[in-house]
Amino acid sequence: MAESAASLGQFDFAGDDHVVPFQVEGLDVRGRAVQLGPLLDAILARHSYPAPVARLLAEAVVLTVLLGTSLKFEGKFTVQTKSDGPVDLLVADFSTPENVRAYARFDDEALAKAVAAGKTEPEQLLGKGILAFTIDQGRFSQPYQGIVALDGASLEEIAGTYFRQSEQIPTRVRLGAAELFDRDEAGKPRHRWRAGGLVAQFLPEAPERMRQPDLHGGDGDTRVREHVEDDAWAEARTLVETIDADELTDPQVGTERLLFRLFHERGVRVFEPKAVFDRCTCSRDKLKDVLQGFSAEEIEASQDNGEIAVTCEFCSTTYRFEVSEVSAA
Repeated sequence: MAESAASLGQFDFAGDDHVVPFQVEGLDVRGRAVQLGPLLDAILARHSYPAPVARLLAEAVVLTVLLGTSLKFEGKFTVQTKSDGPVDLLVADFSTPENVRAYARFDDEALAKAVAAGKTEPEQLLGKGILAFTIDQGRFSQPYQGIVALDGASLEEIAGTYFRQSEQIPTRVRLGAAELFDRDEAGKPRHRWRAGGLVAQFLPEAPERMRQPDLHGGDGDTRVREHVEDDAWAEARTLVETIDADELTDPQVGTERLLFRLFHERGVRVFEPKAVFDRCTCSRDKLKDVLQGFSAEEIEASQDNGEIAVTCEFCSTTYRFEVSEVSAA
């Protein structure tokens, strides 16, 4: 987190596609908040996702941006779901210091049935499966992966469970996405996607204050668990839970104003915003290296009239290679 801070009214608002770190010293809370506009719109427009899929992927992008911008080293942070629902795969990754990309896979028929039945909540679209958080610092280190079950809860609830199980830091995550229909400056109808989110963590100087109630041991577990939640965290968590979904995405509210609404009585401070960009990390050279690792049989199966075409699932860019470019000498 940057060292310099400003008070509300002493700075220009960050606007869309900028992550705003914040601190509430009176509650021992630190976090990040963001509203995504053009970046998200560009990602979703490439694939013309149906609205329920777009909304779900938008939340995954917000979660990835909020957590990825906390990395203090060069690397990649990935959020990925694999499940048995109509939307069986979500992938969003953040490459430091500022690049975001995302992709969703879904079954058209299963999605249509879910929509017809009114089953379009995130947990209904995802079904049962896993949510994985992966941190990759490059070829000289082993990737770290944390996995939590998708057990019928929303993405923001699952993210909270992950932090409780893996990081043992009291954390509250809020996510929201909205489909907007308005008019542009020329008065023409316009369709846009927006999303927003906030992550707040309880980080007191005394580690013992972070202690949380034990997780339930499962069916048949009758042990009594008595634990009093720290007053400061109880207050912060309650405040975060008052956020209305519309506030997370409303451009008239803005990230800093939302933080002020929540925490002004406790003296919230915001720090220099971090811009994020819709940039894919694919390249012709990277794909060529992959293809050069194919066997002769795989090259033959992939070619069409002496050419191999590879389309990036994230940005939809198609790269074409002559077989002679990637075949072993």
